[in-house]
Amino acid sequence: MKTRIRTISILGSMIVFLLLGFYVYQVNAETSGRYSVQDYQKRISELSKENKNLEINSAQAGSLNSIAELIEELGFEKTDKIEYIKVVDTLIVIK
Repeated sequence: MKTRIRTISILGSMIVFLLLGFYVYQVNAETSGRYSVQDYQKRISELSKENKNLEINSAQAGSLNSIAELIEELGFEKTDKIEYIKVVDTLIVIK
C-alpha cells in the first residue's frame, strides 16, 4: 500500500511539475507574441506615414513634370532679361 501511495505521489508530482513547466512556456509564448504584435503595429504605422509622404512627393513630382511638358508644347522660352515699357501720358501713338 505504501509503495502504491508513493508511486501515485511521485507520478502526481511529475504531472504537476510538467503542467507547471507547460504553463510557464505558454505564458512566455503569449507575452512574446504580444510584444511582436505591438512591434508590428508600430512598424505598420511608420510605413503608412512614409507611404503617405511618398504619395504626396510622387504627385508633386508628376505635376511638375506635366507642367514642364506643357511649357515645351506651348513653345514658351526661358527669358534672360526683362525689359519694361515706360508709358508717358503726354505721348500719343499714331499708326
